[in-house]
Order: sequence, then structure tokens, then C-alpha cells
Amino acid sequence: MRFRLLILMVFLALAVFSGFADSRKKERANLPAVSTHVDDGSVRIEGERRFHANCGRCHAAPQKFPPRVMATVVRHMRVRATITDEDMRYILRYLTQ
Repeated sequence: MRFRLLILMVFLALAVFSGFADSRKKERANLPAVSTHVDDGSVRIEGERRFHANCGRCHAAPQKFPPRVMATVVRHMRVRATITDEDMRYILRYLTQ
């Protein structure tokens, strides 16, 4: 009986995750890209400025994490800190460079 429950929970988790992943792909497709006409140095400086303005009130800059992990963290904190999509992009570029 426990094995069946475990299998059911795994299938349920997969179903939820696949729907979540599809919605994230759609959301990422709608996000504006950071302007490409600006060189990387100024993008990093702008990202650092926006990090300190939005995130630095509560957080120090974290150690290096893989970009995928950092993107998840920034997306979750975006909601809590009411960060705009553009700010999120700059902050993510700053944290992953």
C-alpha cells in the first residue's frame, strides 16, 4: 500500500512540475531582454546598482551559485521585493557574471 502511495505521489509531482515548467517557459519568453547595445561592464555596474537598491537592504551579495539556481532565487525574491522584470534581468546578470 505504501509503495502505491509513493508511486502516486511521484506521478503527481511530475504532473505538477511539468505544468510548472511549461508556464515558466512561457513566462521567460515574455520577459524583456537586457539591452545588448550596452557593453558588459556597464551591464554589470547597472546590475550591481540595482542589486544594492533592491536586494542590498536585506542581503549581502551571495557566493557564486550556478546560474540556474540563481535565476530561481531571483524569481522568487522578485515577488517579495516587487522588483520589475528589467531589474530582475540586470540583477541576474550581475549575480551570474
